[in-house]
Amino acid sequence: MTKQTPQLQDKRSGRTIIPHLEMASNLWTQTIGLMGRKEIAREGGLFIPHCNAIHTAFVRFPIDVMFLDEDLTVVRLISALPPWRMIGFVRGAKSVVELPAGTLRQKQIVVGQQFTLHPSAPNLPSGRT
Repeated sequence: MTKQTPQLQDKRSGRTIIPHLEMASNLWTQTIGLMGRKEIAREGGLFIPHCNAIHTAFVRFPIDVMFLDEDLTVVRLISALPPWRMIGFVRGAKSVVELPAGTLRQKQIVVGQQFTLHPSAPNLPSGRT
């Protein structure tokens, strides 16, 4: 049986923005996040629920970051956050999506944009070594 991952879709247009979204669904996966990976899959990302602050300690590459409120509306965006940085409390954020650097620009994601999570896309490799 193939493991399935959710997709992140623009609520207004229905367009799939991130087709392969890995879920950090427990304390361990939330704590580890992207640490130790070589990369994030090009059309992938990491969704971290119940989160309003992040760090990039032990992350080997820059990432784009979306902070979302409880309705999955973007409240803050950070492009190309380098390794060894910390972003403290983001007001209104309830979850985070970590993406390959350049995704925010490429997908034209803006503050105020609202998303939905939809199930089932084939899983991509995690990029771990």
